[in-house]
Amino acid sequence: MIDRGRARICAFGPSGAAVLTAIAIAVALAAGGAALANGRAPATVGIYFHPGDPHALYVASTFGLLVSRDDGCTVRWICETDLGYGGRWDPAYAIAGDGTIFATTYTGLRVSHDDGCSFATATAALPPGDPGRIADRWIDALELGSDGTIWAGTSDTGTPNDVFASTDGGATFASRGLRSPTMFWKSVKAAPSDARRVYVTGYELAGPPADGGTLPPPPHAMRSDDAGAHWAELPLAGLIYGPTPIVVALAVDPHDPDVVYLVSRGANPPTGDRIYRSPDGGATFAGVLATAAPVHDVVVRDAQTVLVATQRETGLGGTAYASIDAGRSFTPMPNAPHLACLGTAPDGALYGCAANWDPDYMAVTRSLDGGTTFRKVSRFAELAGPLACPDGTAERDTCDREQWSSVQAQLAVTGPTCGAQATDAAPASPPPPPRGCCDAGDAQGALVGTCFVALWRGRRRGARGARAQR
Repeated sequence: MIDRGRARICAFGPSGAAVLTAIAIAVALAAGGAALANGRAPATVGIYFHPGDPHALYVASTFGLLVSRDDGCTVRWICETDLGYGGRWDPAYAIAGDGTIFATTYTGLRVSHDDGCSFATATAALPPGDPGRIADRWIDALELGSDGTIWAGTSDTGTPNDVFASTDGGATFASRGLRSPTMFWKSVKAAPSDARRVYVTGYELAGPPADGGTLPPPPHAMRSDDAGAHWAELPLAGLIYGPTPIVVALAVDPHDPDVVYLVSRGANPPTGDRIYRSPDGGATFAGVLATAAPVHDVVVRDAQTVLVATQRETGLGGTAYASIDAGRSFTPMPNAPHLACLGTAPDGALYGCAANWDPDYMAVTRSLDGGTTFRKVSRFAELAGPLACPDGTAERDTCDREQWSSVQAQLAVTGPTCGAQATDAAPASPPPPPRGCCDAGDAQGALVGTCFVALWRGRRRGARGARAQR
Protein backbone atom coordinates (compact mmCIF):
# COMPACT_ATOMS: atom_id res chain seq x y z
CA MET A 1 0.00 0.00 0.00
CA ILE A 2 2.78 2.39 0.82
CA ASP A 3 4.60 1.66 -2.42
CA ARG A 4 1.45 2.26 -4.45
CA GLY A 5 0.90 5.50 -2.55
CA ARG A 6 4.44 6.58 -3.37
CA ALA A 7 3.86 5.96 -7.05
CA ARG A 8 0.66 8.01 -6.99
CA ILE A 9 2.29 10.88 -5.11
CA CYS A 10 5.34 11.11 -7.35
CA ALA A 11 3.24 10.99 -10.52
CA PHE A 12 1.84 14.44 -9.85
CA GLY A 13 5.14 16.34 -10.24
CA PRO A 14 6.14 19.54 -8.40
CA SER A 15 3.21 21.61 -9.67
CA GLY A 16 0.60 19.80 -7.60
CA ALA A 17 1.93 20.62 -4.14
CA ALA A 18 -1.47 21.05 -2.50
CA VAL A 19 -2.76 17.78 -3.90
CA LEU A 20 0.47 16.03 -2.98
CA THR A 21 0.19 17.20 0.59
CA ALA A 22 -3.37 15.96 0.95
CA ILE A 23 -2.52 12.57 -0.53
CA ALA A 24 0.60 12.22 1.60
CA ILE A 25 -1.30 12.95 4.78
CA ALA A 26 -3.98 10.44 3.82
CA VAL A 27 -1.39 7.74 3.15
CA ALA A 28 0.33 8.53 6.45
CA LEU A 29 -2.90 8.15 8.36
CA ALA A 30 -3.61 4.88 6.62
CA ALA A 31 -0.15 3.61 7.54
CA GLY A 32 -0.94 4.16 11.21
CA GLY A 33 2.61 5.14 12.17
CA ALA A 34 4.63 8.25 12.89
CA ALA A 35 7.21 9.55 10.43
CA LEU A 36 10.92 8.87 10.60
CA ALA A 37 11.69 12.49 9.78
CA ASN A 38 9.07 13.71 12.26
CA GLY A 39 6.95 15.36 9.59
CA ARG A 40 9.84 17.71 8.77
CA ALA A 41 11.74 17.88 5.54
CA PRO A 42 15.10 16.09 5.67
CA ALA A 43 17.65 18.74 6.61
CA THR A 44 21.03 19.25 8.23
CA VAL A 45 20.86 21.13 11.53
CA GLY A 46 24.25 20.94 13.28
CA ILE A 47 27.99 20.52 12.60
CA TYR A 48 30.60 19.00 14.92
CA PHE A 49 34.29 18.13 14.67
CA HIS A 50 36.81 15.63 16.00
CA PRO A 51 39.55 17.58 17.82
CA GLY A 52 42.13 14.93 16.92
CA ASP A 53 41.13 14.29 13.30
CA PRO A 54 40.96 17.29 10.94
CA HIS A 55 39.28 15.19 8.24
CA ALA A 56 36.31 14.01 10.33
CA LEU A 57 32.87 15.65 10.15
CA TYR A 58 29.77 14.91 12.22
CA VAL A 59 26.60 16.44 10.81
CA ALA A 60 23.33 16.39 12.73
CA SER A 61 20.25 15.94 10.57
CA THR A 62 16.51 15.58 11.10
CA PHE A 63 16.87 11.84 10.43
CA GLY A 64 20.03 10.91 12.34
CA LEU A 65 23.75 11.65 12.44
CA LEU A 66 25.88 11.82 9.27
CA VAL A 67 29.57 10.95 9.67
CA SER A 68 32.52 11.45 7.31
CA ARG A 69 36.19 10.57 7.84
CA ASP A 70 37.43 12.17 4.59
CA ASP A 71 36.39 15.84 4.64
CA GLY A 72 32.83 15.06 3.61
CA CYS A 73 33.59 13.00 0.51
CA THR A 74 32.18 9.75 1.93
CA VAL A 75 29.25 10.41 4.27
CA ARG A 76 27.61 7.60 6.20
CA TRP A 77 24.37 7.53 8.18
CA ILE A 78 23.66 6.65 11.83
CA CYS A 79 19.93 6.21 12.43
CA GLU A 80 17.95 7.60 15.33
CA THR A 81 17.25 4.14 16.72
CA ASP A 82 20.97 3.54 17.21
CA LEU A 83 21.39 6.95 18.80
CA GLY A 84 18.48 6.31 21.14
CA TYR A 85 15.96 9.05 20.47
CA GLY A 86 12.86 9.85 18.41
CA GLY A 87 10.23 12.51 17.86
CA ARG A 88 11.04 16.10 16.87
CA TRP A 89 14.22 16.08 18.95
CA ASP A 90 17.53 17.27 17.56
CA PRO A 91 20.33 16.07 19.86
CA ALA A 92 23.38 18.13 20.66
CA TYR A 93 26.64 16.25 20.11
CA ALA A 94 30.21 16.40 21.35
CA ILE A 95 33.19 14.48 19.98
CA ALA A 96 36.08 13.69 22.32
CA GLY A 97 39.73 13.50 21.32
CA ASP A 98 39.64 9.69 21.36
CA GLY A 99 36.62 9.63 19.03
CA THR A 100 33.96 9.01 21.68
CA ILE A 101 30.60 10.40 20.56
CA PHE A 102 28.24 11.99 23.09
CA ALA A 103 24.61 12.79 22.27
CA THR A 104 21.91 14.42 24.38
CA THR A 105 18.52 12.72 24.59
CA TYR A 106 15.44 13.04 26.76
CA THR A 107 16.33 9.73 28.43
CA GLY A 108 19.97 10.36 29.23
CA LEU A 109 23.37 11.08 27.73
CA ARG A 110 24.15 8.56 25.00
CA VAL A 111 27.77 7.51 24.52
CA SER A 112 29.51 5.55 21.75
CA HIS A 113 33.04 4.20 22.08
CA ASP A 114 33.01 2.36 18.74
CA ASP A 115 32.68 5.28 16.30
CA GLY A 116 28.87 5.18 16.35
CA CYS A 117 28.13 1.50 15.81
CA SER A 118 26.45 1.26 19.22
CA PHE A 119 25.46 3.65 21.99
CA ALA A 120 24.93 3.17 25.71
CA THR A 121 23.36 5.49 28.27
CA ALA A 122 25.89 7.04 30.64
CA THR A 123 25.61 5.94 34.29
CA ALA A 124 22.75 3.51 33.52
CA ALA A 125 24.42 0.89 35.73
CA LEU A 126 24.02 3.06 38.83
CA PRO A 127 20.92 2.47 40.97
CA PRO A 128 18.05 4.98 40.93
CA GLY A 129 18.66 7.72 43.43
CA ASP A 130 22.45 7.57 43.16
CA PRO A 131 23.69 11.20 43.15
CA GLY A 132 25.88 10.50 40.12
CA ARG A 133 23.16 8.89 37.99
CA ILE A 134 22.13 10.99 34.97
CA ALA A 135 20.51 8.10 33.10
CA ASP A 136 16.79 8.50 32.39
CA ARG A 137 17.21 12.27 32.69
CA TRP A 138 16.47 14.90 30.08
CA ILE A 139 19.94 16.11 29.09
CA ASP A 140 19.40 19.54 27.58
CA ALA A 141 22.91 21.02 27.83
CA LEU A 142 26.21 19.49 26.75
CA GLU A 143 29.74 20.81 26.56
CA LEU A 144 33.18 19.29 26.08
CA GLY A 145 35.85 21.43 27.69
CA SER A 146 39.32 21.91 26.27
CA ASP A 147 40.66 19.84 29.18
CA GLY A 148 38.37 16.91 28.32
CA THR A 149 35.75 17.60 30.99
CA ILE A 150 32.25 16.65 29.87
CA TRP A 151 29.51 18.93 31.17
CA ALA A 152 25.82 18.00 31.19
CA GLY A 153 22.78 19.93 32.41
CA THR A 154 19.35 18.43 33.04
CA SER A 155 15.90 19.87 32.32
CA ASP A 156 13.43 17.38 33.78
CA THR A 157 9.96 18.11 35.13
CA GLY A 158 9.03 16.87 38.60
CA THR A 159 12.55 16.32 39.91
CA PRO A 160 15.44 18.63 40.88
CA ASN A 161 17.79 19.52 38.04
CA ASP A 162 21.53 19.99 38.22
CA VAL A 163 24.71 20.52 36.24
CA PHE A 164 27.12 17.58 36.22
CA ALA A 165 30.71 17.07 35.07
CA SER A 166 32.78 14.04 34.16
CA THR A 167 36.56 13.95 34.16
CA ASP A 168 36.87 10.28 33.16
CA GLY A 169 35.43 10.27 29.66
CA GLY A 170 31.80 9.96 30.73
CA ALA A 171 32.17 6.91 32.96
CA THR A 172 31.07 8.84 36.05
CA PHE A 173 29.45 12.21 36.67
CA ALA A 174 29.42 14.44 39.72
CA SER A 175 27.22 17.38 40.63
CA ARG A 176 28.74 20.83 40.30
CA GLY A 177 26.57 22.32 43.01
CA LEU A 178 23.65 23.75 41.00
CA ARG A 179 20.93 21.35 42.12
CA SER A 180 17.56 23.12 42.05
CA PRO A 181 13.92 22.02 42.30
CA THR A 182 12.76 24.86 40.03
CA MET A 183 15.55 25.39 37.50
CA PHE A 184 15.84 23.96 33.99
CA TRP A 185 19.47 24.11 32.85
CA LYS A 186 19.62 25.08 29.17
CA SER A 187 23.29 25.61 28.30
CA VAL A 188 26.84 25.05 29.50
CA LYS A 189 29.79 26.70 27.79
CA ALA A 190 33.44 26.41 28.83
CA ALA A 191 36.03 28.95 27.70
CA PRO A 192 38.41 27.36 25.14
CA SER A 193 41.40 29.24 26.54
CA ASP A 194 40.62 28.50 30.20
CA ALA A 195 38.68 25.30 30.87
CA ARG A 196 38.06 26.37 34.46
CA ARG A 197 35.92 29.30 33.27
CA VAL A 198 32.40 27.96 32.72
CA TYR A 199 29.14 29.75 31.90
CA VAL A 200 25.75 28.15 32.63
CA THR A 201 22.22 29.38 31.90
CA GLY A 202 18.80 28.23 33.02
CA TYR A 203 15.21 29.29 33.55
CA GLU A 204 12.50 28.68 36.12
CA LEU A 205 8.87 27.64 35.76
CA ALA A 206 8.24 28.71 39.34
CA GLY A 207 9.86 31.51 41.25
CA PRO A 208 9.56 35.24 41.99
CA PRO A 209 7.95 37.04 39.01
CA ALA A 210 10.13 39.42 37.07
CA ASP A 211 7.93 42.46 37.73
CA GLY A 212 6.30 41.57 41.04
CA GLY A 213 3.27 39.75 39.75
CA THR A 214 2.58 39.33 36.01
CA LEU A 215 5.70 38.27 34.11
CA PRO A 216 7.37 34.85 34.43
CA PRO A 217 10.57 34.58 36.47
CA PRO A 218 13.63 35.97 34.68
CA PRO A 219 16.31 33.61 33.33
CA HIS A 220 19.55 32.96 35.15
CA ALA A 221 23.18 32.99 34.06
CA MET A 222 26.01 31.71 36.23
CA ARG A 223 29.79 31.86 35.99
CA SER A 224 32.48 29.75 37.59
CA ASP A 225 36.19 30.48 37.58
CA ASP A 226 37.19 27.21 39.24
CA ALA A 227 35.51 24.47 37.16
CA GLY A 228 32.27 24.58 39.11
CA ALA A 229 33.54 24.62 42.68
CA HIS A 230 31.94 28.06 43.13
CA TRP A 231 29.37 29.99 41.10
CA ALA A 232 28.45 33.65 40.79
CA GLU A 233 25.09 34.88 39.47
CA LEU A 234 25.46 37.20 36.50
CA PRO A 235 23.28 40.32 36.23
CA LEU A 236 21.10 40.32 33.11
CA ALA A 237 19.83 43.86 33.40
CA GLY A 238 18.57 45.29 30.14
CA LEU A 239 18.08 42.00 28.30
CA ILE A 240 14.82 41.52 26.38
CA TYR A 241 13.17 38.13 26.75
CA GLY A 242 10.67 36.08 24.81
CA PRO A 243 7.37 34.73 26.20
CA THR A 244 9.38 31.97 27.86
CA PRO A 245 12.45 33.75 29.24
CA ILE A 246 15.26 31.49 28.04
CA VAL A 247 18.84 32.59 27.42
CA VAL A 248 21.60 30.28 26.23
CA ALA A 249 25.35 30.72 26.10
CA LEU A 250 26.40 29.95 22.52
CA ALA A 251 30.02 31.07 22.31
CA VAL A 252 33.05 32.19 24.28
CA ASP A 253 35.91 33.92 22.50
CA PRO A 254 38.63 31.26 21.95
CA HIS A 255 41.34 33.62 23.22
CA ASP A 256 39.52 35.75 25.80
CA PRO A 257 37.39 33.94 28.43
CA ASP A 258 35.72 37.22 29.39
CA VAL A 259 34.00 37.64 26.00
CA VAL A 260 30.80 35.59 25.97
CA TYR A 261 27.73 35.63 23.73
CA LEU A 262 24.22 34.94 25.06
CA VAL A 263 21.12 34.40 22.92
CA SER A 264 17.68 35.33 24.23
CA ARG A 265 15.21 32.92 22.64
CA GLY A 266 12.08 34.34 21.04
CA ALA A 267 13.01 37.89 22.07
CA ASN A 268 12.51 39.35 18.57
CA PRO A 269 8.91 38.44 17.62
CA PRO A 270 7.44 36.68 15.89
CA THR A 271 10.19 34.02 15.62
CA GLY A 272 13.53 35.76 16.02
CA ASP A 273 16.16 35.90 18.77
CA ARG A 274 18.45 38.56 20.19
CA ILE A 275 22.20 38.17 20.70
CA TYR A 276 23.98 39.87 23.60
CA ARG A 277 27.73 40.27 24.03
CA SER A 278 29.67 40.68 27.25
CA PRO A 279 33.30 41.90 27.22
CA ASP A 280 33.77 41.50 30.97
CA GLY A 281 32.91 37.95 31.94
CA GLY A 282 29.17 38.58 32.14
CA ALA A 283 29.26 41.65 34.39
CA THR A 284 27.52 43.61 31.60
CA PHE A 285 25.80 42.69 28.35
CA ALA A 286 25.01 44.74 25.25
CA GLY A 287 22.59 43.81 22.47
CA VAL A 288 24.42 43.32 19.17
CA LEU A 289 21.94 41.60 16.81
CA ALA A 290 18.20 40.88 16.45
CA THR A 291 17.35 38.13 13.96
CA ALA A 292 14.20 37.11 12.08
CA ALA A 293 14.76 33.38 12.72
CA PRO A 294 16.17 31.46 15.69
CA VAL A 295 19.94 31.69 16.11
CA HIS A 296 21.69 28.35 15.78
CA ASP A 297 25.42 29.11 15.98
CA VAL A 298 27.76 31.94 16.91
CA VAL A 299 31.29 31.40 15.57
CA VAL A 300 34.20 33.57 16.75
CA ARG A 301 36.75 33.37 13.93
CA ASP A 302 39.43 35.76 15.21
CA ALA A 303 39.85 38.93 17.21
CA GLN A 304 37.63 40.91 14.82
CA THR A 305 35.44 38.42 12.94
CA VAL A 306 32.32 36.82 14.37
CA LEU A 307 29.76 34.90 12.30
CA VAL A 308 26.15 33.95 13.07
CA ALA A 309 23.92 31.30 11.48
CA THR A 310 20.16 31.32 12.03
CA GLN A 311 17.89 28.30 11.90
CA ARG A 312 16.28 27.77 8.52
CA GLU A 313 12.53 28.45 8.79
CA THR A 314 9.75 28.37 6.20
CA GLY A 315 9.43 31.83 4.70
CA LEU A 316 12.38 33.19 6.67
CA GLY A 317 15.33 31.71 4.84
CA GLY A 318 18.45 31.08 6.87
CA THR A 319 20.29 34.36 6.95
CA ALA A 320 23.92 34.42 8.06
CA TYR A 321 25.52 37.50 9.60
CA ALA A 322 29.09 38.71 9.94
CA SER A 323 30.82 41.14 12.27
CA ILE A 324 34.19 42.72 11.54
CA ASP A 325 34.33 44.73 14.77
CA ALA A 326 34.75 41.92 17.31
CA GLY A 327 31.05 41.14 17.54
CA ARG A 328 29.80 44.62 18.39
CA SER A 329 27.67 44.93 15.22
CA PHE A 330 26.57 42.63 12.39
CA THR A 331 25.49 42.78 8.75
CA PRO A 332 24.05 40.02 6.52
CA MET A 333 26.53 37.85 4.62
CA PRO A 334 25.50 38.45 0.98
CA ASN A 335 26.98 35.31 -0.58
CA ALA A 336 26.17 32.78 2.10
CA PRO A 337 23.79 29.87 1.44
CA HIS A 338 20.75 29.31 3.66
CA LEU A 339 22.81 28.27 6.66
CA ALA A 340 21.14 26.45 9.54
CA CYS A 341 24.45 25.73 11.29
CA LEU A 342 28.03 26.91 11.13
CA GLY A 343 31.31 25.74 12.65
CA THR A 344 35.07 25.96 12.30
CA ALA A 345 37.03 22.77 11.62
CA PRO A 346 40.42 22.16 13.24
CA ASP A 347 42.12 23.27 10.01
CA GLY A 348 40.22 26.58 10.01
CA ALA A 349 37.75 25.78 7.22
CA LEU A 350 34.14 26.82 7.75
CA TYR A 351 31.47 24.14 7.42
CA GLY A 352 27.76 24.74 7.46
CA CYS A 353 24.30 23.24 7.01
CA ALA A 354 22.78 24.46 3.75
CA ALA A 355 19.55 23.60 1.92
CA ASN A 356 19.80 20.17 0.30
CA TRP A 357 17.20 21.21 -2.28
CA ASP A 358 16.22 24.64 -3.57
CA PRO A 359 17.96 27.08 -3.47
CA ASP A 360 21.38 25.73 -2.40
CA TYR A 361 21.45 22.07 -3.51
CA MET A 362 24.03 21.21 -0.86
CA ALA A 363 23.24 19.67 2.50
CA VAL A 364 26.76 20.37 3.77
CA THR A 365 28.78 23.33 2.55
CA ARG A 366 32.34 24.58 3.06
CA SER A 367 34.20 27.87 2.83
CA LEU A 368 37.97 28.09 2.66
CA ASP A 369 38.06 31.90 2.61
CA GLY A 370 36.32 32.74 5.86
CA GLY A 371 32.80 32.92 4.45
CA THR A 372 33.29 34.93 1.25
CA THR A 373 32.43 31.94 -0.94
CA PHE A 374 30.83 28.58 -0.17
CA ARG A 375 31.00 25.33 -2.13
CA LYS A 376 29.14 22.04 -1.92
CA VAL A 377 30.56 19.25 0.21
CA SER A 378 27.69 16.77 -0.14
CA ARG A 379 23.98 16.26 -0.75
CA PHE A 380 21.67 13.59 0.64
CA ALA A 381 21.67 11.80 -2.74
CA GLU A 382 25.43 11.32 -2.31
CA LEU A 383 25.26 9.37 0.96
CA ALA A 384 27.55 6.35 0.95
CA GLY A 385 25.17 4.24 3.04
CA PRO A 386 24.84 3.37 6.70
CA LEU A 387 27.91 3.24 8.91
CA ALA A 388 29.73 -0.04 8.37
CA CYS A 389 29.40 -1.96 11.64
CA PRO A 390 29.60 -5.59 12.80
CA ASP A 391 26.62 -7.86 13.34
CA GLY A 392 25.00 -7.46 16.72
CA THR A 393 25.23 -3.67 16.81
CA ALA A 394 22.17 -1.44 16.49
CA GLU A 395 23.70 0.30 13.48
CA ARG A 396 24.09 -2.98 11.57
CA ASP A 397 20.96 -4.80 12.70
CA THR A 398 18.49 -1.91 12.62
CA CYS A 399 19.84 1.05 10.64
CA ASP A 400 21.42 -1.04 7.88
CA ARG A 401 19.24 -4.14 7.57
CA GLU A 402 15.86 -2.66 8.43
CA GLN A 403 15.89 1.02 7.49
CA TRP A 404 18.53 1.89 4.94
CA SER A 405 16.74 0.59 1.84
CA SER A 406 13.81 2.88 2.55
CA VAL A 407 16.05 5.88 3.17
CA GLN A 408 18.02 5.12 0.03
CA ALA A 409 14.89 5.01 -2.12
CA GLN A 410 13.24 8.09 -0.68
CA LEU A 411 16.34 10.27 -0.95
CA ALA A 412 17.22 8.84 -4.38
CA VAL A 413 20.69 7.96 -3.08
CA THR A 414 23.20 7.18 -5.82
CA GLY A 415 26.42 7.42 -3.81
CA PRO A 416 29.38 9.79 -3.38
CA THR A 417 30.62 12.09 -6.11
CA CYS A 418 33.86 13.29 -4.62
CA GLY A 419 35.39 15.35 -7.43
CA ALA A 420 33.61 18.61 -6.61
CA GLN A 421 34.28 18.27 -2.91
CA ALA A 422 37.97 17.63 -3.36
CA THR A 423 38.53 20.74 -5.48
CA ASP A 424 35.92 23.03 -3.94
CA ALA A 425 34.77 23.69 -7.48
CA ALA A 426 31.36 25.22 -8.12
CA PRO A 427 28.88 22.89 -9.85
CA ALA A 428 29.14 23.17 -13.60
CA SER A 429 25.36 22.89 -14.09
CA PRO A 430 22.17 22.56 -12.01
CA PRO A 431 21.44 19.17 -10.46
CA PRO A 432 19.90 16.60 -12.79
CA PRO A 433 16.10 16.32 -13.06
CA PRO A 434 14.47 14.70 -10.01
CA ARG A 435 14.10 10.94 -10.00
CA GLY A 436 11.28 10.92 -7.46
CA CYS A 437 9.29 13.12 -5.16
CA CYS A 438 11.83 12.93 -2.37
CA ASP A 439 14.68 14.22 -4.52
CA ALA A 440 12.63 16.91 -6.29
CA GLY A 441 15.06 19.75 -6.73
CA ASP A 442 12.41 22.40 -7.35
CA ALA A 443 9.81 21.00 -4.99
CA GLN A 444 9.85 22.79 -1.68
CA GLY A 445 11.05 21.24 1.56
CA ALA A 446 7.49 20.93 2.83
CA LEU A 447 6.71 18.59 -0.05
CA VAL A 448 9.72 16.46 0.78
CA GLY A 449 8.55 16.36 4.36
CA THR A 450 5.17 14.99 3.29
CA CYS A 451 6.96 12.25 1.39
CA PHE A 452 8.64 11.20 4.63
CA VAL A 453 5.35 11.39 6.52
CA ALA A 454 3.65 9.19 3.95
CA LEU A 455 6.36 6.68 3.27
CA TRP A 456 8.44 6.00 6.39
CA ARG A 457 6.55 3.90 8.86
CA GLY A 458 6.65 4.48 12.57
CA ARG A 459 9.37 3.66 14.98
CA ARG A 460 8.31 6.42 17.37
CA ARG A 461 5.44 5.05 19.38
CA GLY A 462 7.65 5.02 22.47
CA ALA A 463 9.04 8.47 21.69
CA ARG A 464 5.70 10.15 22.32
CA GLY A 465 5.64 8.86 25.88
CA ALA A 466 9.25 9.84 26.47
CA ARG A 467 8.67 13.37 25.25
CA ALA A 468 5.63 13.69 27.50
CA GLN A 469 8.04 13.75 30.44
CA ARG A 470 9.13 17.20 29.33
